[in-house]
Amino acid sequence: MLKNYFKIALAVLKRRKFFTFISLFGISFTLTILMVATAFVDKILSPDYPDYKRDRSLYVATMEYKNEKQGWMNRSDVSYYFFEHYVSKLKNVEMMGISSGAKASNAYVNNKKIVIEYKYTNADYWNVLEYKFLEGKPFSQKDIDNSALVAVISEEIKKAYFGDEENVIGKYISADNINYRVIGVVANVSKTLYNFSGDMYLPYTLAKEIKNNTDLMGSFNAVLLAKNKADVPMMQKEYNQMMKKVPVPKDFDHIYSNADPFFASMTRRVFGDGTNNGSTRVVSILGLLVLLFLLLPTINLVNINITRIMERSSEIGVRKAFGASSKTLVYQFMVENLILTFLGGIIGVVLSAIIIYLINGANLISNMHLSINFTVLFYSLIACLLFGMVSGVYPAWRMSKLNVVKALKSQ
Repeated sequence: MLKNYFKIALAVLKRRKFFTFISLFGISFTLTILMVATAFVDKILSPDYPDYKRDRSLYVATMEYKNEKQGWMNRSDVSYYFFEHYVSKLKNVEMMGISSGAKASNAYVNNKKIVIEYKYTNADYWNVLEYKFLEGKPFSQKDIDNSALVAVISEEIKKAYFGDEENVIGKYISADNINYRVIGVVANVSKTLYNFSGDMYLPYTLAKEIKNNTDLMGSFNAVLLAKNKADVPMMQKEYNQMMKKVPVPKDFDHIYSNADPFFASMTRRVFGDGTNNGSTRVVSILGLLVLLFLLLPTINLVNINITRIMERSSEIGVRKAFGASSKTLVYQFMVENLILTFLGGIIGVVLSAIIIYLINGANLISNMHLSINFTVLFYSLIACLLFGMVSGVYPAWRMSKLNVVKALKSQ
């Protein structure tokens, strides 16, 4: 029986090509957008080079002063002074990788302008993060203590600045009219990881802003690494207790800084504040958008299915006249709709793979490489089948209630 339904479904889809095209387009387009968007979100949120230890890490990115009486606040990145004088004393922090925000410098090579984004880091930064060194090695604590003019550069800036030279260790690169000796070359980091991507990394002691700066606000952020995953909650609790002892600056009545898991650190920066990390808001907004995105094509497909089924009223009347039950007819049309949805799902997967391939080739975001998440793919195909069932239930029910006489008269 199922084989016959399959044959009937294919024949119907071929006969009504316009409805078939509209239905397949809606299903495949919806799935394609969801898969590409999911690939992008997965790229940002999943552990990725060089930040592989997220299950053991907490991220400190903001410092916030509040004057609740007057209703205003100041918010910025964190100072190196704060990390050195407060966070470094926490017992549950095994290591702390500190880096500054990126700054830009223009260099000119063979009359060509090159923009070099550089940032300052401490020595443990290279132990907390797992950069892949293609040449050389990171700078050491000794280099930092001596304020050595050394640099680790990315593979991308190596090619842009030095051309086809195979080995650039020991050569010099200029930024802000200062020559730095290259001691290491690392594989490129995606710009989606803005805290870790850069063209050049320098010892933090070369940063002018840290000298004689005892403010809690600055231009740095940090990754706090625990000994193991089980110690992360204790590390976060210890950090929160420490913040209660940090002196509140003059003219303010509250001070906030948080050590968050990766996702919460991102949402807090954009949607949250010192007391709310904003993750619930982000998840709610994304969930609502996905629901609306799925609901609209579902409603359209329901309407298309109703029109398609009502056009076949004479066929339904004949089958009912010859004894076909409503249950049999509903089952048949449900099978037809599931086949249509499944075909749309397959087309959507193929289109997703093509679009992701084109996005990677175009390098729209520097060094970003998207890939299809097969777990998401599996659930997307399941969602497609549910999508087909939901959009087919009501039209099939309407069809089963058709009066035989009225259906035959419409022939």
